[in-house]
Amino acid sequence: MTTTPTPEPAIRVQGITKSFADLYVLRGVTFDVKAGSIFALLGSNGSGKTTLVRILSTLLRADTGTASVHDFDIATQRGEVRESISLTGQFAAVDDILTGRENLVLIARLRHLKNPGTIADELLARFSLTEAGNRRAATYSGGMRRRLDIAMSLIGNPPVIFLDEPTTGLDPQARIEVWQTVRQLAQGGTTVLLTTQYLDEAEQLADRIAILHRGTIIQNGTLAELKQLLPSATVEYVEKQPSLEDVFLALVGDDDSDHTDNTGDSTTPTGKDPR
Repeated sequence: MTTTPTPEPAIRVQGITKSFADLYVLRGVTFDVKAGSIFALLGSNGSGKTTLVRILSTLLRADTGTASVHDFDIATQRGEVRESISLTGQFAAVDDILTGRENLVLIARLRHLKNPGTIADELLARFSLTEAGNRRAATYSGGMRRRLDIAMSLIGNPPVIFLDEPTTGLDPQARIEVWQTVRQLAQGGTTVLLTTQYLDEAEQLADRIAILHRGTIIQNGTLAELKQLLPSATVEYVEKQPSLEDVFLALVGDDDSDHTDNTGDSTTPTGKDPR
């Protein structure tokens, strides 16, 4: 009887520690991420999420421990790791002076890829930005800018992408657009490591969730497994009331996918905590 070998994790982290002077940020972090899955690293501000992402993307060296990304060691094969990943930070790294299409073409040329215009047009279509492709990025709404930022990070088809709090500061509708984009990435086979402080974001997107608290993974599992940690709920009949999200989406609808006016100003609420 033959057995199918278990595929290697796309990301493997073993006992990673990191401190800055007397401040211990990571204390023996360990987890694996299955290829083609969405893995959420959930934690409050200061829990060590961004530090860990910087280590895995070779921007920072761990004090102790080992890790591999796409089967490349982050300490000894830094160049290969960087060729295998893309990193999208908390703020969209787009050039406001350029159009959306020009931003994509620029990155494709910097990566020395053939047919940068074709690559840009394909990504604009993939992320529903074709109609806005020839507009300056400065006129984009928050959700459009984030989608463009993620599109730029996918040039060259990296198998692993790190999204560090990708919906910070976005309005509710823009958050949903980014969520749809992240789901599409995983459906296409891309491995996504997502850091977030939003409980609903991890619940909506992640195949597995690791809770990082004070530099340590205190729980790691599927949403169903994590829910089993609590006592069973008492079942009572309660009439379901619409949520604020239901009301908001019912009122604004989908008749303006860009949700910008001619001046580029957002027509959806801004400046609110999306939680």
